[in-house]
Amino acid sequence: MSEENKAIQEGEQDVHCHLTTERKSHHSETVKKNLTTRLNRIEGQIRGVKALIEKDTYCDDVITQIAAVQSALNGVSKILLEGHLKSCVVERIQEGDLDVLDEVLTTVHRLMKK
Repeated sequence: MSEENKAIQEGEQDVHCHLTTERKSHHSETVKKNLTTRLNRIEGQIRGVKALIEKDTYCDDVITQIAAVQSALNGVSKILLEGHLKSCVVERIQEGDLDVLDEVLTTVHRLMKK
């Protein structure tokens, strides 16, 4: 089990998405750090892909690196989606806001297009 999943299960992800004028989520410092670390790594991968292109690296090798970046981004999305479902969506349903289900379906559909 990943550190992010452990943090979520142990209640370290304190996420609240309230229906105010501006919806926000509030992640624990542990989750923020894990997501930031992943995004920093992805940022480095992107710079690496750019360098490969600038060096006229063989196309298949560049495409392989792009696939790795996409996979890493999908990992970030999965962590965010899990936290969203376990907290924000549950809260909104408990508050009687069933429109959140359509929002979740739209989000999942968007993620599945990738």
